[in-house]
Amino acid sequence: MKLPLIVRPEAERDLAEAHDWYESKVTGLGSEFLLAIDAALSSIQRTPELYQVVYKNLRRALIRRFPFGIFYLVEEARIVIIAIMHARRHPDYDAIIVSASNHSLQTDGANSFVGF
Repeated sequence: MKLPLIVRPEAERDLAEAHDWYESKVTGLGSEFLLAIDAALSSIQRTPELYQVVYKNLRRALIRRFPFGIFYLVEEARIVIIAIMHARRHPDYDAIIVSASNHSLQTDGANSFVGF
């Protein structure tokens, strides 16, 4: 059974910023980026344990063709997308974990993934 994907607002902002940047470089590249993200999210939903644990229970799926990673947590009844970050950024795992722990207290603003 596939678990629902919940995308945190912070991850949505990361995604929008990256899309806009790619689209400003080459028309259509932003759309290709979204397709790559969509494929990775579908893979995460199918087999969430496939991807590497990078810190405590935080996992990261690397995106094909684009230097980005999707950081997420697998919970009992859902998968929570915490961040979508450029791979060259040095992630502050503690800040990501704090964001992840806060999502349990506040789920308002989180969106279920329905595809792009």
